[in-house]
Amino acid sequence: MTHHEEQRLIRKVLEGNAEAFAPLVERYSRPIFALVVGIVERREEAEELTQDIFLKAYMKLSSFRGRSAFSTWLYRIACNTALSAVRRHRKDFSLFDFSRAERLPDAPDEEELSALTEAQEEALLAALDRLAPDERALVQLHYYENRPLSECGEILSISESNAKVRLHRIRKKLGLWISEKQ
Repeated sequence: MTHHEEQRLIRKVLEGNAEAFAPLVERYSRPIFALVVGIVERREEAEELTQDIFLKAYMKLSSFRGRSAFSTWLYRIACNTALSAVRRHRKDFSLFDFSRAERLPDAPDEEELSALTEAQEEALLAALDRLAPDERALVQLHYYENRPLSECGEILSISESNAKVRLHRIRKKLGLWISEKQ
């Protein structure tokens, strides 16, 4: 579906054709669900939240101004909804000592990550589970959804440079946690 097709569907919905929203739900339901389950870590809750996200998007569609892509706007709603749900359930997250991470070498690049052994992959998945929800959201958006840092920042309401710094710190943190497992 092209940007113009999305805009046409949005206009139809705003003109009163509620059924025109269905193709947008069809297109984005899987990636939104994947993002949400990556943040909340519970499938049942992610299913409910995904429904809530599309309901919110439908109800607030008139506030979509088109300054960004519809997907960016929708992902922002999804991230905010999922992160709010996690904050309601978990009040405190463990603080990470970045002074330990600064002594580590840089995190592996994408080529090195593709050559992970099964044990290394398990260690990485365990380390990803230890991330705070907003960190998992950034990892999910950038690495799994292949969103550019500028769009990740826009979705998470942070600057592109802040998204880049956070990803760097997350990679350092993951590297430390993985090295502890070995």
